[in-house]
Amino acid sequence: MPQTPHAEHHFTASAVVRDIVIGMSDGLTVPFALAAGLSGAAVGTRVVVTAGFAEIAAGAIAMGLGGFLAARSDAEHYASERRREEEETRVVPEVEAREVAEVFETYGIRAEESAPVVAALRRNPKAWVDFMMRFELGLEEPEPARARNSALTIGGAYVAGGLIPLVPYMLAGTLSGGLRGSVTVTVLALAVFGFVKGHFTGTVPWRSALQTTLIGGVAAAAAFMIARAIT
Repeated sequence: MPQTPHAEHHFTASAVVRDIVIGMSDGLTVPFALAAGLSGAAVGTRVVVTAGFAEIAAGAIAMGLGGFLAARSDAEHYASERRREEEETRVVPEVEAREVAEVFETYGIRAEESAPVVAALRRNPKAWVDFMMRFELGLEEPEPARARNSALTIGGAYVAGGLIPLVPYMLAGTLSGGLRGSVTVTVLALAVFGFVKGHFTGTVPWRSALQTTLIGGVAAAAAFMIARAIT
């Protein structure tokens, strides 16, 4: 009797999703709070839009650069640790072999049971180092273009998120109309973004949507009230 092939479906783009979440969440929240604060100060619509675009540009560059440096740091750390493991497998192979056996012991596999695997790894230095990097140190080799892609993803997501609260100000004829429209579309965008984020990250989607919306709303309300109190 034919059987249906077993197919596993795992989400493997966690780094990209993380970058999108970082860029989009800040992009939606910070320009929204800035626009609300300036609206509370009763400045003109043109000032809100101009300041918003300036903040989006500066924020996207800063966030993208931060993502680039973080990814570069991860790559340099991985390379440094790999060189150390390569040196240790050459200089103290017996010590490293015992460490391999100890890794297997954490999974309930006795030393005599893992001995053939340890011997096989010792015959393949690259696989040996790969094993130690993954299972002893818990490090995965970064993609070569990770730093560049992270910078572009975070920066692009920040711009996309930041434009949402500004569009109503560009379309509305009055400051109050722009504020109402910005609040409406941004709250909706925060809820949708939070829901989608929860779906991809494995958390409860509606809870993620509520948390994201509350954080953005509190930030904007605080900026609005502070500006009103000062002016």
